[in-house]
Amino acid sequence: MSRWTEADIPDQTGRTVLVTGANSGLGLRTTQVLAVKGAHVIMGCRSTERGEAARRSVQGSAEVLELDLADLSSVRAAADKVPALDVLINNAGIMAVPLGRTVDGFERQFGTNHLGHAALTWLLLPALRQRPGARVVTVSSLAHQYGHIDFSDPNYEHRPYGIRSSYGQSKLANILFARELERRSSDVTSIAAHPGITVTELTNNMADAHKSLVLRLGGKISHLFSQSVEMGALPQLHAATSPEARGGQYYGPDSFNGMRGHPSVARMTSAARDDLAANRLWELTIKLTGITPDLP
Repeated sequence: MSRWTEADIPDQTGRTVLVTGANSGLGLRTTQVLAVKGAHVIMGCRSTERGEAARRSVQGSAEVLELDLADLSSVRAAADKVPALDVLINNAGIMAVPLGRTVDGFERQFGTNHLGHAALTWLLLPALRQRPGARVVTVSSLAHQYGHIDFSDPNYEHRPYGIRSSYGQSKLANILFARELERRSSDVTSIAAHPGITVTELTNNMADAHKSLVLRLGGKISHLFSQSVEMGALPQLHAATSPEARGGQYYGPDSFNGMRGHPSVARMTSAARDDLAANRLWELTIKLTGITPDLP
């Protein structure tokens, strides 16, 4: 793949894209770029007030949709308001938060990063089928490399909670979900992407949240290899718009072991390529969310 940039994005006129977590960071940058390219962007935001403030920075067509991924009733209400969709970009996420529960009782990182996005994706399948060539882009992370899914206790109801292990589990789940959706769907293309190490509000909040000297030092070192939001958004923009992007693939930065650079096919761990685990996660997600996807 050549050094793909925003200039390579095809004209998006007439296309509708929903971006979750669109009020800041990677989500806002993705929204701004796609709107300039002609797309109508639906900005999925937990806070409509913050969403409207962010929308004022968008040059193009955009609207704010109230969406709290930590509340399945909010996910359902949001999906009901979208009649047709060309691209869904599952971008939102939380990282390095203390143990907590979503409205529905799920561990917060797993519940928000994976279950909320999986539910939204499944509920939007009818809208996506209205548009030929529709895509779903699910944003994962380098953190999937230390992820492990405990199928017996994914919500940390019995085992000791770990900030790092929980986040890694949720990001591994993102890739497994994206790959399984691609395997099962005949009319919607599913792709995963990651931003490398990108300085955003999310990473800044993570650094503030940790009091451990080791973790703070690790955060400072990571900044030496980090990149701008403009660069970090490229892999998901490539996955969402490039004719070269392929279903089932995983795209990320091409330099410094995936930490920064231009979009390229990224390395997945053996755990992320585990088809049996992907199928098992799919069935677990149906059980936990109570949503059965309508797939042909």
